[in-house]
Amino acid sequence: MSRILILFAHPAFEKSRVHHQLLATIRGMQGVTVHDLYETYPDLNIDVRQEQGLLLQHDIILFQHPFYWYSAPAIIKQWQDLVLEHGWAYGRTGTALRGKRITNVISAGTKEEAYQADGWHQHSLTDFLLPFKQTATLCNMQYLAPFVVYGTHQMDTTGISEHAISYKQFLENLRDR
Repeated sequence: MSRILILFAHPAFEKSRVHHQLLATIRGMQGVTVHDLYETYPDLNIDVRQEQGLLLQHDIILFQHPFYWYSAPAIIKQWQDLVLEHGWAYGRTGTALRGKRITNVISAGTKEEAYQADGWHQHSLTDFLLPFKQTATLCNMQYLAPFVVYGTHQMDTTGISEHAISYKQFLENLRDR
């Protein structure tokens, strides 16, 4: 069984209907660690050694966050800048993460059709996630297809619950294969 680390970042979690339900559905799930970056680091002073230790203890890393301005919340970028050090995560001697799997778990306010070449955003979500994929490549990790919940602004509670069940199944499949 693989161990999964969810690096969760939501700067307005108290307002989130979707991420509340996603996390509630997987609470206590065997082999899954949820690590709330904003809760752990309200001052944004990231403990690099602690974070590197968490990465070493897990096989799969997930960045779970809302999709803000075509990217992730700022703390994820800061986390990457500090934790993924040259000589540790990448570079000639940077092999600590070799072979681990990584991806994103994202909520997007607009529908999937908006993320097409001819859609509102003029690009696929995959295009916008290229920096995450390239970071995985640089760190010798395998980037997996992301788990995306589209259309959250118009989604009702039934839709959110259905996505939460799908999320749990997604994690079970990752963990158990």
